[in-house]
Amino acid sequence: MRRTIIIGDIHGCFDELLELLDEVDLRPDDLLVSVGDLVDRGPAPGEVVGLFRERPNSVVVMGNHERKHVRGIFSYAQEITRLQLGDRYTETVDWMRTRPYYFENDHVRVVHAAMLPGIPLADQKEEILCGSTSGERELAALFPDGHWHDHYTDTKPVVFGHHVTGPEPLIRDGRIFGLDTGACHGWNLTALCVPGFTVHSVRAHADHWSLAKRQWQLPVLKTRPWRDFSWPELAEAIARFSSAPDAATRGWLEKLENWAAELRSAFPALVATAHRIAGELTTDELRRHPAARFLFQARDGRLDQTSLAGQCSTPRRTIDLATALGLVVRELPD
Repeated sequence: MRRTIIIGDIHGCFDELLELLDEVDLRPDDLLVSVGDLVDRGPAPGEVVGLFRERPNSVVVMGNHERKHVRGIFSYAQEITRLQLGDRYTETVDWMRTRPYYFENDHVRVVHAAMLPGIPLADQKEEILCGSTSGERELAALFPDGHWHDHYTDTKPVVFGHHVTGPEPLIRDGRIFGLDTGACHGWNLTALCVPGFTVHSVRAHADHWSLAKRQWQLPVLKTRPWRDFSWPELAEAIARFSSAPDAATRGWLEKLENWAAELRSAFPALVATAHRIAGELTTDELRRHPAARFLFQARDGRLDQTSLAGQCSTPRRTIDLATALGLVVRELPD
């Protein structure tokens, strides 16, 4: 008999996924269904996505983490995944856009996070189905003293993920199955096999999310738009991350701080150079100069370090002016 194999939140835990598929003895004619959240937090999101995309008879329900990538809502986990996927990122997000918000067959319903009891799946709000922030707020207002599934009375079983239930799945009344057993946090990855409704789990190899946060901190930091931060923003960001446990991260932040200080220390030379050039060029030559605005200010006696600092409020503006004036300043450290 063809089975439906439903997998809880995988979050990039590819090795555990392979072990779980061996555990359930996945066959080619089985339908493989993910409750969503294939990506973020774990070590191998690309491999997880690739397995579901390449395998026939596979369905992936839209999770809140896929939706974050689709909508460009980035926190640390999404920044890491973008770096992990590299050149494949844009194309992978395009694929994520096509994911359905639910799955249903004769035996079971599958959503990522929740559904409102008594409302057909096709009429449910996407935000509630996938567990977006607004969907979570709406559920909390509707069920302030419990969970949505406490009120689920339909006879057809519902399977979901999203909220970590602990190392064991949530199973109640043979109709309610919560399968997020925290694989990315070092607990378990869980599957439900239908129509037998048997549960299978494998142990996670590590607390992948804790490892990823440390491993990817420096690569993620290097992607921040440091050149376009204001000087106070740049100083605040450096201070915020300066206590990182990783020596390489602390070392790079020290280089970044020195780079910023060196750029700001160039203000006197920038002012002096602007005054020198302004005194050497004709009015027409000043107009054609790439630093014309600053040169006219210098010629008119309106350019000093205070006024320059107000105009060169970011590293990029400072570097651009130095380049226009023919001065060499260091670029952002690698």
